[in-house]
Amino acid sequence: MATTKLYIVYYSLYGHVGTMAREVQRGANAVQGVEATLWQVPETLSDVILQKMKAPAKADDVPEIRPEQLADADGFLFGFPSRFGVMAAQFKAFFDATHELWESQALAGKPAGIFWSTGFHGGGQELTALTAVTQLAHHGMIFVPLGYTFGSGMFEMNEVKGGSSYGAGTYAADGSRKPTELELQQAFHQGKYVAEITTKLKNKPLSA
Repeated sequence: MATTKLYIVYYSLYGHVGTMAREVQRGANAVQGVEATLWQVPETLSDVILQKMKAPAKADDVPEIRPEQLADADGFLFGFPSRFGVMAAQFKAFFDATHELWESQALAGKPAGIFWSTGFHGGGQELTALTAVTQLAHHGMIFVPLGYTFGSGMFEMNEVKGGSSYGAGTYAADGSRKPTELELQQAFHQGKYVAEITTKLKNKPLSA
């Protein structure tokens, strides 16, 4: 059976999304025949601004991706922090640079999931994912929501938990909060779930 290539492409300023991305990757790689690779989108802020924001250094074991490299993957999981209910500008800038892929519809028919981080409850836990779907639609990608496949974890009421039927999520609060064990479990589940669907679609491609 041919290897299914799943690209986990993310932007993380303070590390919350990066932590989620690694758990998503673990889940995806738990599926037989799947090769899940982590990628970062390029930073658009200057080093001076990043220093003033007290942003930690980027992960040095995750390469930056170029837009044209997306065409090599069979499926995707895109992760980013929320900014006023939409994806961070760094990730939007990356999508804005995919116009050649859009022209050729090179990504059409490929499945894609979304995961994210917000500051607080009103920071866009669902809206961030919903507004990101427009990027997938214009490329003809197939949005793969999480639904309620995470089971009882979707109905947890005794602790704060990010995420929704759109995908896995976490809360950063003032930056000091880290993804909880339950949020990481949901991220692992999403990686595995999207990898399984990507494998099915790869092995049974749509008819021309």
